[in-house]
Amino acid sequence: MRNPGNGIVYTETIVHSPPEQFVNDVPYQLVIVTLDQGGRLTGRIAGDRVAVGDPVAFLEDRNGIPYFQKS
Repeated sequence: MRNPGNGIVYTETIVHSPPEQFVNDVPYQLVIVTLDQGGRLTGRIAGDRVAVGDPVAFLEDRNGIPYFQKS
């Protein structure tokens, strides 16, 4: 995945009952990010929890899943 850039958290949730391949990661935070360059992207948060309206920066891609962190 190319770097989607930075954005603002549009919505977020904490996952406690994940699909089988992510069972070792719980709990984890999923977000939809409104990207600065336009559009929205679903990803996960690495590090500190974020809230709606928080700015986030793209961190890395892990097996096709974009990870963001609070910026």
